[in-house]
Amino acid sequence: MTQQSVEPETTAEDAGAGSRVPAGRSWLDRYFHITHRGSTVAREVRGGITTFMAMAYIVLLNPVILSGKDAAGDTLGQKALITATALAAAVTTLLMGFVGKVPLALAAGLSVSGVIAGQVAPQMTWPQAMGMCVMYGVVIMLLVVTGLREMIMNAIPLALKHGITMGIGLFIAIIGLVKGGFVHKGESTPLTLGPAGELAGWPVLLFAGTLLLIFMLQARDTPGAILIGIVTGTVVAALLNAAGVVDPGQWANGAPELHGSAVSLPDFSLFGSLEFGGWGEVGAMTVGMIVFTLVLAGFFDAMATIIGVGTEAKLADDKGRMPGLSKALFIDGAGGAIGGVAGGSGQTVFVESATGVGEGARTGLASVVTGAFFAACLFFTPITAIVPQEVASAALVVIGAMMMMNARHVDWADRATAIPVFLTVVLMPFTYSITAGVAAGVISHVAVKVAQGRARETGAFMWALTVVFFVYFALGPIESWMGVH
Repeated sequence: MTQQSVEPETTAEDAGAGSRVPAGRSWLDRYFHITHRGSTVAREVRGGITTFMAMAYIVLLNPVILSGKDAAGDTLGQKALITATALAAAVTTLLMGFVGKVPLALAAGLSVSGVIAGQVAPQMTWPQAMGMCVMYGVVIMLLVVTGLREMIMNAIPLALKHGITMGIGLFIAIIGLVKGGFVHKGESTPLTLGPAGELAGWPVLLFAGTLLLIFMLQARDTPGAILIGIVTGTVVAALLNAAGVVDPGQWANGAPELHGSAVSLPDFSLFGSLEFGGWGEVGAMTVGMIVFTLVLAGFFDAMATIIGVGTEAKLADDKGRMPGLSKALFIDGAGGAIGGVAGGSGQTVFVESATGVGEGARTGLASVVTGAFFAACLFFTPITAIVPQEVASAALVVIGAMMMMNARHVDWADRATAIPVFLTVVLMPFTYSITAGVAAGVISHVAVKVAQGRARETGAFMWALTVVFFVYFALGPIESWMGVH
């Protein structure tokens, strides 16, 4: 992709310095600085549509991740989850377009949703879990405002950040394998293939076929590979169901067929359902660790994604500085709170925004277009509800594979690097806890540095985290020793 050469011109951003904004440009052009950034309205619209097509799968996938029961035994309705997912994505992406004015789209972060489904919801009610989202979003916004974001980013070793991303990827992948019916708990083994060591039924076979199709499309660099795979798998599922090949009871979330009209009013039953406090036996320590884990899950990828996409869009200078970066980071943090209020998990910037940039998007107008399409999804939940869980789960495994690509940035020959990263990566899926993986990585990093006589290299912040995580691991034995139940 080559950058179009454009002579610098005065924009509305420069007007405050006493310059005149050239006449003859539409308010749309002036507001989003379209001409100044070497783009056109047509390019922005095309880029916005492309970005939506690349990440539309989240409207189908996020409800699958969040479809389990909370601590109260309540199961969330699929239509309500689709509404919450689309609503939060629409609001945050429109906010990024109109305020941030950059071509970045937001939606439910799969890593955040994974934490919510795997760690948070099993310990508390859904309103309390969404309260956690609001809390972590506020924390990230405060970190941006106070400038502590840079300090935290610099304190945690880069290799460990890659390890956290990879671990979350494996965590998401195992959720997909389980929800797709490919992996089950064995009678004599922790895990096994299918319910009895073999695949059983058409739905799980369709999961495997969809997964393979998406990988094949990605290998050919096909745009929108995930969405194409989900749509194709859904069509095949509907045909199998219509032909009577599959018993309707075999589908995890009901038969893939349309009931009534394709258009319906949104289900806002999850909107505003928040609760702060009343955690009961969960305890303040656990609540603090949950918020910290959510911050980790939604914090590190955002910075790299925003800078990466901004650089691809030719918005960043040679030092990586990008216009409106602080606004973009703040809106990304606000996405956690907005997602919590909507009831659809925390929102974060999606790397799929790069697909729209590849089509020429350079301004926030592209994000406005993407956000408008997410808003339209609110009225087509009956169509999105047709997608079988087995088909949508295949995308989780694909996302996990994509996150594992960070392994190329790790120096595996250096044990001081490899040991903490290894423990971080393997413990997340094996313990079904992202917190446990991060904690093991931090503690082992400090321990290895001490063993090498390089304790000063870790820094005060990593030592503080080590103490916190040591207490986290030792909390159970300490409470047992003290007779606390």
